[in-house]
Amino acid sequence: MVGAFAFVGAGVELDAGVVVSNHASVTGATRIGPRGRIHPFAAVGGDPQDKKYAGEPTRLEIGADARIHEGVTVHRGTPQGGGATRIGDDVMLMNGTHVAHDCQIGSHVVIASFSGLAGHVEIGDWAVLGAYTGVHQFARVGESVMTAANAKLSKDAPPFSLVAGDHARVVGLNRIGIERRGFSEQAMADLKHAFHLLFASKLRLADAVVRVRDEVGATPEVARLLDFLASSQRGVCR
Repeated sequence: MVGAFAFVGAGVELDAGVVVSNHASVTGATRIGPRGRIHPFAAVGGDPQDKKYAGEPTRLEIGADARIHEGVTVHRGTPQGGGATRIGDDVMLMNGTHVAHDCQIGSHVVIASFSGLAGHVEIGDWAVLGAYTGVHQFARVGESVMTAANAKLSKDAPPFSLVAGDHARVVGLNRIGIERRGFSEQAMADLKHAFHLLFASKLRLADAVVRVRDEVGATPEVARLLDFLASSQRGVCR
């Protein structure tokens, strides 16, 4: 359904059950998965805000059950970033959120009001970003991260962490978030031990990683945490 005074461009694909509310705009080569809801005054699929962009064909792909609220802006990708901005299933973008070109957002993500993602940001599954969170270009937010309101991330936020601050740092394990995902008691205990060594001890990060790998590295959730740390290009919040 398309509401009054809404605009849907010629290159847009809307799957079954999508609602584009009044005064919303969906443009460009944009696909919105089943049952998505685009609320009033959202602008979805616009040109990337990148001076290098010269009109090349690029895409925006949004999964099922998306909720894109009032005043949200989401932009297509650039050729330099792989050509597509992607948003997974069951994602909620609250009012005033900005998602820049080439962002890659997983599934079951919540981004609260007036948060901003710069270009090429990656957000893992089940992450929750508090209101007014800002994420630097090319930074990554791991799975099941929760950021405090007004957090500013210039480095990568490790999976399963609570992150806060103007120069964001890890302030703990996101216990509530991972409990909601139904992790086993063993996984919870091993993640807690890993977080103590990595972020609360006086060990250098490299030394802490070795201990974590030796002591609890066989736990799949801990292994994903270590893989994330090893692949960081910007350094991690600590």
